[in-house]
Amino acid sequence: MPNIKSAIKRVKTSEAANAQNSKAKSAMRTALKKAETALNNNEENANDLLKAAYKQMDQAANKGLIHKNAVARQKARLSKKA
Repeated sequence: MPNIKSAIKRVKTSEAANAQNSKAKSAMRTALKKAETALNNNEENANDLLKAAYKQMDQAANKGLIHKNAVARQKARLSKKA
């Protein structure tokens, strides 16, 4: 643990940011998996889940959690399955 006050604050803020980023990335992965399984099983709500997954991926890309080209690649692969 750091001794300097600003370093202590920085540790706290980086832990909070890490938790928030992990939560957002996990939500994105979950939405992606739900959409993929719905597309594979030809479910009725596949298009709604696909839109939700696109939204989660775009938000993650805008926050810098995942690279924009990686998002584009994943979206292209999903749309190819649809």
